Amino acid sequence: MTEHSRRNVLRGAAALAAAGGLMGATGGLAAGSGASAAAKKRHHPFLEGAFAPVTEELTAFDLPVTGRIPRELNGRYLRNGPNVLGLEDPRAHHWMHGAGMVHGVRLRDGRAEWYRNRWVRSAGVAEQLGEPYPGPVPPDDFPCNTHVIGHRGKVLALQEGGPLPYELDYELNTVGTYDFRGTLKGSFTAHTKLDAKTGELHAITYYPTWNHVRHVVMNAAGRVVRTTRIPVADSPMIHDFALTEKYVVILDMPITFDPAGAARGDLVPYVWNDRHPARVGVMPRAGGRMRWFEAEPTYYSHTLNAYDEGSSVVVDLTAYPGPFLVAGRGSGGPYGPKTVRLHRWTVDLERGRVHDKVLDDRPQEFPRVNESLVSRRHRYGYTTAAAEMTLAYLTADGNPPDRAFNSELIKHDLLRGTSQVHRLPRDAAVGEAVFVASDPTDARAAEDDGYTLAYAHNPERGAADLLILSAQDFTGEPVARVHLPGRVQLGFHGSWVPDA
Repeated sequence: MTEHSRRNVLRGAAALAAAGGLMGATGGLAAGSGASAAAKKRHHPFLEGAFAPVTEELTAFDLPVTGRIPRELNGRYLRNGPNVLGLEDPRAHHWMHGAGMVHGVRLRDGRAEWYRNRWVRSAGVAEQLGEPYPGPVPPDDFPCNTHVIGHRGKVLALQEGGPLPYELDYELNTVGTYDFRGTLKGSFTAHTKLDAKTGELHAITYYPTWNHVRHVVMNAAGRVVRTTRIPVADSPMIHDFALTEKYVVILDMPITFDPAGAARGDLVPYVWNDRHPARVGVMPRAGGRMRWFEAEPTYYSHTLNAYDEGSSVVVDLTAYPGPFLVAGRGSGGPYGPKTVRLHRWTVDLERGRVHDKVLDDRPQEFPRVNESLVSRRHRYGYTTAAAEMTLAYLTADGNPPDRAFNSELIKHDLLRGTSQVHRLPRDAAVGEAVFVASDPTDARAAEDDGYTLAYAHNPERGAADLLILSAQDFTGEPVARVHLPGRVQLGFHGSWVPDA
């Protein structure tokens, strides 16, 4: 099979032709004049309500605040997500295709100095906005829409499956693609794992036409120092992975690339593949023999964290029961027959088994941990129960569920098996919550000594707030609400980028 570019793999050549061609990989596809009125009236949950695209780039200074911003929070809270640009025909769009838009708030000395939201300027986005694109267009160019991290003084917007990361400057302007000082060859990932003790940044990368995935390690200087190829069949989608002090953990589930779907123009040519065995792979971090363990067919979405425990590896993660349809059921977004739940998978390396335990059966997503504990034993985890996201996933077939959902932020005490819930008002759509330590340099501080930050829609204002919660008073009133000048659409992942 010949190499597919990002636009052919994720949009499909036939879809491009039918839609009149790609508008430069912007996430917006040009519709032909024949788009029917009926199609425009059709329900598209990932283009409506809390998912409705933000149409303007805004800049605001000295933001109003209710409460008190902790003075120790000096840095930027950033979050990325798909925000379609120039969409004319919903039939030619999928939620995951939207151009990345990064929203950011700058906090310093108890003040909210600014808010900005900016599209990631791929070549296509720059063209559609009437702006020049510096230099040649890279292969698989795409306005990375899944994550945004800080690393070695850089801010990087991330995407899996092909595109290079895009570097952003201090004020969220796009600098250009970033290849880790010329050392990254091939695809990257949306979910990196930083080992705070070693300074290593780990990634599992895949590409639709590879017969393997790659474990890529960047050293503390920000260069790729090791790449290990791991053979896999069927080109599976590997959205996230896990890291312990000893091992890299790969979750190889039955969602695989569909070459025939790509050839006929499927918007997302990844399918649930009953012939692909579900398994968990465990490999020493430094490379070596990969051991595979049979697992229940499921779709894991994200890992919270992982750690070594005797002769076992423990992975906490969120997962949907199979089959999971990445392309959805005709509504432009993914579909699961039931809601996502928080699980613990214990990989018994001696007995060769994976034990699955449901830790919390409430619908929840976007698990996060105190980042200083990545790859080490944790007690607390933070998840988001976004009502609008749950409903959108479950109504992709047009049949609304018969139970009500509320937006909540959840703090899990995984040692005691308890949780605390911060409930939000009706229609207060909330996204991922990121933990920020009060003093990252204090090795004696409690694991939950800090704050969680998340964007939430304020239905009274019709705009978003940045919520700052005390992690040790999780059910109490927010320490601060930073009032933003506009909406923040429901999206994906973000990071706290502290001042150097």
